[in-house]
Parts: sequence; C-alpha cells; structure tokens
Amino acid sequence: MKELSSKIIMEELNKVDYFVNTQTATIIFLAIKLKRPILIEGPAGVGKTSIAKALSKAFNYEFLKLQCYEGIDESKALYDWEYSKQLLYTQVLKEKLNENFKDKTIHQMIEAINNLDSLFFSENFLIERPLLKAIKNKEKTLLLIDEIDKSEPEFEAFLLEILSEFEVTIPEIGTIKNNQIPLIILTSNGERTLSDALRRRALFLYIDYPNKELETKIIKRNIPELNELNLNKIIEIIAKIRNYPLKKAPGTSEAIEWAKSLLFMGGFSKKNLESTISIISKYPTDIEYIKARIEDFF
Repeated sequence: MKELSSKIIMEELNKVDYFVNTQTATIIFLAIKLKRPILIEGPAGVGKTSIAKALSKAFNYEFLKLQCYEGIDESKALYDWEYSKQLLYTQVLKEKLNENFKDKTIHQMIEAINNLDSLFFSENFLIERPLLKAIKNKEKTLLLIDEIDKSEPEFEAFLLEILSEFEVTIPEIGTIKNNQIPLIILTSNGERTLSDALRRRALFLYIDYPNKELETKIIKRNIPELNELNLNKIIEIIAKIRNYPLKKAPGTSEAIEWAKSLLFMGGFSKKNLESTISIISKYPTDIEYIKARIEDFF
C-alpha cells in the first residue's frame, strides 16, 4: 500500500463501502501518526461504530470491542480470574496433595500450599477482557470503546489511567506492557458530559447526519436496485423528518432500512409510509407525530 495519507484513508474506506469527508480522514490519519485515541461524538445511527469496523477491515487491524454500559467495571473491561477453572484444578490436586502431606508437619503443609499461589494466579487462569487483549496483542489492533458515555465517571477515570500509559499491573503476575499501541476509537452519543481529561487525551471528531450528497451515495451503495426517483424522495423525506421536534431523529442506518422496506412493499404510497414509520422511529410519540404529517411528503 502507498504511504498513508488522508486521501489514501478516504480511498480505502470507500472500497469497503464507508464514505468519509476530508476532515474525518484527516483526524484518522493524525490519530494513527500521533498514536492518539479518537473520541467520536454525534447522534445515534450516523456511523460512529461502523467507522471503527470499516477501518479494521480496510487496513487489516484486528478488531476488539469494549461495549460500555451502566455498571461496567474493571473485571469486565480489563481482566478477571477464571474461578471455576481454579476450583476444578483444586479438586484435581486435592487427592495428590493428601498423599504428599502424609509425612509433613503443619508448617510444611502451609508452606507447600502457599507455593501454589503462583499456579492458581497465573496466566493459565486469567480471563483476558478487551483492554488486556489490546495491551498484549502484538498485531495491529483497533480497540473500539463503544458508548463511553453510558459508563460512570469512575470507570472513565479508570480507563484514562490505563490508556495514558497503556500498561497494566496485575499484582499476582506483574506489569504487562506492549510497544504496539493500538488505534483506539471511543464513541459517545452524548448521554452524559465526558470529562475534560478524556477530551484532552483524544483527538475529537463530531459526526453529524450526512448531507444530501453523501447520504445519497451511502443509500445507493447499499441498495443499488433503488431507482433515482425513489432514492431522491427518501432523502427528501428523511431530511424533513430530522427537522421535526422528535425524541430521536432517524440516522442513516434507519434510512437504509426504511428504503429497503419500501422497496420490498412496492414503493411509495400513503399506506406504505404509515405502516413503515416504526422502521425509522422507535418512540410512539414520534411515530404519531410523523403520521400526522404524512401529507407533507406528497
């Protein structure tokens, strides 16, 4: 492949059916060169998660994903011990230990058991979560930390500590560090305000709903059998709906699904539009609001 540039990034993403503008390609290029994370914010459904998957496919990164949610903690993100395996190992050794302890003093037995700690708390019993996998991986890796805004501020602080040095100390094993720094993408739908500390450590990218030209290209690539007349009509209607005061405006992914649904149902009609509104809107109040304005689309 040619030397990496913003133009090359745009071209390679285009090959895997993901379209970006020059600004987005430039931020990705700089993140790779500077070895900095990218924080991507924007409405749900505009392709924040998809851009990570597309990058991993286009540039042969191994893809790892950490899905954030309320209550996520270190054991779900970094590592945990496989206690069931340790218990099974204990049962297997029990009989053998009983045989060896027949002629031992209590002090000798305690010392022998203590020496087993290094066996029970070793990498053989370690469950690697996405963060630890990314730290240890020797191959080119893309780590997606998806919807960081759904986690608590405490987890965000823990994450910053790990990502700043990109190493982890496991008391029973030692410090694990890797010179291969992954490309890290964090996404946020803006459900809570992220800390200034996180913003300082990452390059920032805001992805909004695509303009008419870009959305036309995206839908056409996904549904090549859709004719120009229907395609233009869908783009026009989606743009109108996004201007309504809805709880959740439809993203590009919903627009694609809606276009496919209308295609399967035979095209545009008032009946088809009314019966498929739930494809682009998932809230009853939004559905009723759109249905009440169906006449605006004809």
